[in-house]
Amino acid sequence: MSPAWVAVLAVGAGTFALKAVGPVGVSGRRLPGRVQSLLELLAPAILAALVVSETFGDGRALTLDARLLGVAFGLVALAFRAPLWVVVIAGACGTALARLVS
Repeated sequence: MSPAWVAVLAVGAGTFALKAVGPVGVSGRRLPGRVQSLLELLAPAILAALVVSETFGDGRALTLDARLLGVAFGLVALAFRAPLWVVVIAGACGTALARLVS
């Protein structure tokens, strides 16, 4: 077996073990309120970090391009409390418009 496959299997086993630790470690106990509230904020924070890194990042450099206008269109749609599908379409249209113009 090649070293790459050994690494893939090791990472897979480690991921499985880490995912199993949560339910087994907590095992029916209630988490403290502070921990529960922090866990509820974790997913939006990770999603925001992903959006920012994908919008402004290009390798190790900062890039401002059509994606920025797409995010701006999506934010405007969010400001008007549009449904999620409208926000996604507005962002895509904003990006397409910027790429069409430039």
